[in-house]
Amino acid sequence: MHKIAHGSAVLVRQLAHFGWLQARCCAFAVALLGGMAASTLLPTLPVARYDLLLAYGVLLTGVGFLVGWESRREVAVVAVCHLLGLAFEVVKVQVGSWSYPEPGLAKIAGVPLYGGFMYAAVGSYVCRSWRLLGLSVTGYRAHATALVAVGLYVNFLSHHWLPDLRWPLAGLLLAVTVGAWVHFTIGEHRHRMPLALAFVLIGFFLWLAENIATYLGAWSYPYQLHGWEPVALSKWASWALLISVTFVICGTRRAEREPAVPRRLSPSQVRGRLPS
Repeated sequence: MHKIAHGSAVLVRQLAHFGWLQARCCAFAVALLGGMAASTLLPTLPVARYDLLLAYGVLLTGVGFLVGWESRREVAVVAVCHLLGLAFEVVKVQVGSWSYPEPGLAKIAGVPLYGGFMYAAVGSYVCRSWRLLGLSVTGYRAHATALVAVGLYVNFLSHHWLPDLRWPLAGLLLAVTVGAWVHFTIGEHRHRMPLALAFVLIGFFLWLAENIATYLGAWSYPYQLHGWEPVALSKWASWALLISVTFVICGTRRAEREPAVPRRLSPSQVRGRLPS
């Protein structure tokens, strides 16, 4: 009984520590959603809300760099995610997948420039996870995964005119990630999970975040224009596939062979592996 109680206490501490680390990894995303929420509560705004959110996103990025949320290289990675996301949004809005119905000056083809910050937030999460959880990857097929990720990104745009290949590509993604493991540190313990499972779990939380964002009026699907409704559950699968693009951008150059480390690390080892 004593061993069971001790094991349960360790598990609870591990889960609590993991939750805290995840909250730190999501700092940019939480701050961005907080800004969206605050903008809906203000009775009057000096400029259009979309333009104000653009200024807030730029300010948030600058502050994040100054306080050490991201390094210079990570800011560049997040900027790439922003630009790819903005291009994605332009195509999707033009074909009517969703819309930004509010007015704004800083818009391109109906998409406010702040729209790319949602994708930048995902990039920030992945970059911070590498540092705060001491991530490493084994069995990772970098080139094959990158090719499939590019195919998925293109297909999510081209399927409006060409055959939709997302499920064959999803099968390919599963195939190229078989045997790939993400290793991460919580406290003094080293853990691992399949890379494909990590994509699924991140996709789920992105789906939850999308529900919050659409509720706050960040954008609207056609069925939400006359009143908010939950985002379709199928978007979970879409996010689980699209996160592969972000992972390739943020993590390919960092993926390395997992060193032979004991399951339990000393506090000094942990501090050495996890830069603040």
